[in-house]
Amino acid sequence: MSAATGQDSDTADEAVRGTCDDASICKRFAVSVGYWKDPYIQYFVRQAKERYYARVQGVNQLLNAFLKKTEYKCQIISLGAGLDTTFWRLKDENILPTKYFEVDFPSIVARKLYNIKSKPPLSKPIMESHSGESLLIDSHSLDSSHYSIIGADLRHLKDMEDKLKKFGMDPQLPTLLVAECVLVYMTPEQSGSLLKWAAGTFPTAMFINYEQVNMADRFGQIMVENLQRRQCNLAGVEACRSLQSQVRSRSLYNARSCYHPYYITNVLIICSAPLNGPWRHRSVLTPLYLVTPYCTSFLHNEMFTFHCVHPTDWK
Repeated sequence: MSAATGQDSDTADEAVRGTCDDASICKRFAVSVGYWKDPYIQYFVRQAKERYYARVQGVNQLLNAFLKKTEYKCQIISLGAGLDTTFWRLKDENILPTKYFEVDFPSIVARKLYNIKSKPPLSKPIMESHSGESLLIDSHSLDSSHYSIIGADLRHLKDMEDKLKKFGMDPQLPTLLVAECVLVYMTPEQSGSLLKWAAGTFPTAMFINYEQVNMADRFGQIMVENLQRRQCNLAGVEACRSLQSQVRSRSLYNARSCYHPYYITNVLIICSAPLNGPWRHRSVLTPLYLVTPYCTSFLHNEMFTFHCVHPTDWK
């Protein structure tokens, strides 16, 4: 790799890391106007703008359904977690899984750990849920009984897997993997390898993916242009040109995949059946609340039975 190529890659990665702030700012605003309660986001973000309701509630509905179905005897791995506060929400609601993992760039993890160490409202719930004598925390990782944060690059799967195993990841546990606006920043080959790794590592698993769709339309073009001005490259944008292109791209690198894509307007599908068997795929569009260019999709192993929840019923 030439020095110039390395510098370009570092600049692109830094721009991707900057989107962590965008996401957290939007969440802070949504909380400030009462869309949902999150008393912890204020410790990571000071200002806020725009709407985020459908994204958060859509992912939470699926996450809660998975927890309930597995009776909380499961693990959750949040990929590209950023400054997300889901662990604290689950702790407050007394629905923690066996273990909750977060993975993100080491620089993002360092920022999050600084806030945790310096702000008791964040550190106290971690200590309360910890059953060991002492927890591990350094500049790029945290490990407690129910919560781990790992600094790793999702494109370097062996390094990420080794760190997850070091902190207690159990491939035999039912596993939920969550990626919110993450795969689009990876090339289709890289995101395909990640999905293939998940399918091959966890016999019982579900993968929630929230990201852009219909990126070939004018709105999508403007989004790409704006991000390019910030030197932020959507390396996986070709996979997001349509729902069908996402399915083709994701399934290309995963021999266990079985996809059944379709559009559903203003509803959210959640699962209510055991988890095992070949990968399946469902995609959900939630155009309410200004999120038309985005979709929530999930892959799982076993043909679930489904029922729909309208956004007006989200709580």
